[in-house]
Amino acid sequence: MAVGLFGGSFNPPHAGHALVAEIALRRLRLDQLWWIVTPGNPLKSTRELLPLSTRVDLSRRCAGDPRIKVTAFEAGHRIRYTADTIDLVQSRNPGVNFVWIMGADSLRDFHRWERWREIARSIPIAVIDRPGDTLAFLSSTMAKTFDHARIDEDDAPVLARRRPPAWTFIHGPRSSLSSTAIRKAAAGGA
Repeated sequence: MAVGLFGGSFNPPHAGHALVAEIALRRLRLDQLWWIVTPGNPLKSTRELLPLSTRVDLSRRCAGDPRIKVTAFEAGHRIRYTADTIDLVQSRNPGVNFVWIMGADSLRDFHRWERWREIARSIPIAVIDRPGDTLAFLSSTMAKTFDHARIDEDDAPVLARRRPPAWTFIHGPRSSLSSTAIRKAAAGGA
């Protein structure tokens, strides 16, 4: 079984997140995608963070495919960092092939994540193109550090079964929606 792990604040979730999930399901040939709504991103302010239950509910409404399972299990386990999420998921699901899903905007700052090298060495990673961040797959610290582990996007269907480090950059339709812009517009600051 191949399962994508798509984590984020989803503050709020939007059609761009649903597009990333759909592209990941299709291009990686995933059996499921776990849409993981985090209690909060350690690299972002929580000042404007919607309640977790609200973000979970909105994410469920946004996720249109029955193969997408929206969850907020990190809160119940008091998990703060992605590396710990991956450790927990992999230890509790032996035999499942996981792949971490992220947008290219996250790849740009991936080297700021806690234990980012450990993450790259513990799970295959699929980076989905985002407007304005296409070049991140060439210029980011992670892309340069793990250049030897990048596979061609034509080989994306086997990524979940590859031994890490392994990652790919998937081009495709891009959404210009952004949670930050949606929050600003809702606050009248657009």
